[in-house]
Amino acid sequence: MTSPTLRVMLVSPALNAALREARFDGDTPLDAAGVRAARAAAPHLPAADRYAAGGSARCRATARELGLPAPGGLGVAPTGWELGRWAGRRLDEVAAAEPAAVAAWAGDPEAAPHGGESLRGLLGRVGDWLAAGAWGGAQTPAASPVRLLAVVEPAVVRAAVIHALDLPARAFWRLDTGPLTLTTLTGRPGRWNLATGQPLAPAGAVRGAG
Repeated sequence: MTSPTLRVMLVSPALNAALREARFDGDTPLDAAGVRAARAAAPHLPAADRYAAGGSARCRATARELGLPAPGGLGVAPTGWELGRWAGRRLDEVAAAEPAAVAAWAGDPEAAPHGGESLRGLLGRVGDWLAAGAWGGAQTPAASPVRLLAVVEPAVVRAAVIHALDLPARAFWRLDTGPLTLTTLTGRPGRWNLATGQPLAPAGAVRGAG
């Protein structure tokens, strides 16, 4: 059977305190400003055939405020980067306390000085998800593109771009993913086209201004 054409639409979550503070998130939920921003973005969400969300509190809350199906109707998308004992701490604090560890983490994709997941592990896990057709290798006729919309952590969006374009791991650190932006991969496993950085609402609403 011919592999289907897929449109994998990745939406980054709304801002919360951890994202604002450049903190390695320990599963912090959305705050009031993030909730308002997600609700403002909801009318701009593209249509999809299937929906999924990562397991973090902010991804699930963003999905809810965007009007996606209840958790029982959502597929499972990759979770964010597991950063072990650094979870919940600010990057500047960790860098001051463990400069050599942070340098190794940022410079070596195999390093995991925090005791969690290496960058190589994250890239492989997200790549496996895309290679499986993003929902377990579902097959449909090639003339019927399947649209999947998933709310996932910014690190997962960046990892998906690295995998889709076959970029070197070090390029991960050169990619930025803003809150409530849409990154779209269109094609099939092994051959993807990329559209990135499309905001789902006016800039002020996305940032949760006001």
